[in-house]
Amino acid sequence: MKPIKSYRNPAFMNSDEARPLRILAEYLEPERRLAKHGIEDTLVFFGSARLKEGSVYYEAARQIAFRMTQWSKSLSTDDQRRFVVCTGGGPGIMEAANRGASEARGRNVGMTISLPHEESANPYITRELSFHFHYFFMRKFWLAYMAKAILVFPGGFGTLDELFEMLTLKQTHRMQKPMPVVLFGNDYWREVINFDALVRHGTIDAKDVELVHRTDSVDEACEWLMKHLTEEALGKPGAML
Repeated sequence: MKPIKSYRNPAFMNSDEARPLRILAEYLEPERRLAKHGIEDTLVFFGSARLKEGSVYYEAARQIAFRMTQWSKSLSTDDQRRFVVCTGGGPGIMEAANRGASEARGRNVGMTISLPHEESANPYITRELSFHFHYFFMRKFWLAYMAKAILVFPGGFGTLDELFEMLTLKQTHRMQKPMPVVLFGNDYWREVINFDALVRHGTIDAKDVELVHRTDSVDEACEWLMKHLTEEALGKPGAML
């Protein structure tokens, strides 16, 4: 019997010893595919998978993604793949954003994750830009690495985890690029995160509250993002963390 090459041996590739190879694969394969399709910058949407079509937040995410995709497509030919909508690929807010971008006839990215109760990628993701990850930290790396702006809608533990990791990178200046962050849904965020209390207790600086822009308005969110992306990112494709 002919010996099996190590990289074709499922028993080895799925072993603890091969974990570094699996991690590296989740870095190299998305890098190769994103480069192939000319994706250098993304506009990332975070939010709950539980918010359904017809809800205020679902429809707001859909509208913002639609309008931001139209705006991106209106840029010069050289910039036609700038600020591509990107999500975690699942239902809820993620579906709404992918859907809005698709309805504007724009390419969009989805990055799903393996979970115990498997949920398939939503149907609005551009087929060749649908990714599936095993490691949360590799998925979060790619969500952050390509992002030029972030919109955060109401969500649970996962959304909060993603938000605070981004804010930590901004606060500590480990993220070298400008990164506008919009918190959409004033009532929700005012109740869930008391930034003023963090300042009052001395656990963050008062200026750290300015790391986010809060709004309930689709118009304001789009105008604020367009302004910052035009001033801070338009001439700098592919800037890194």
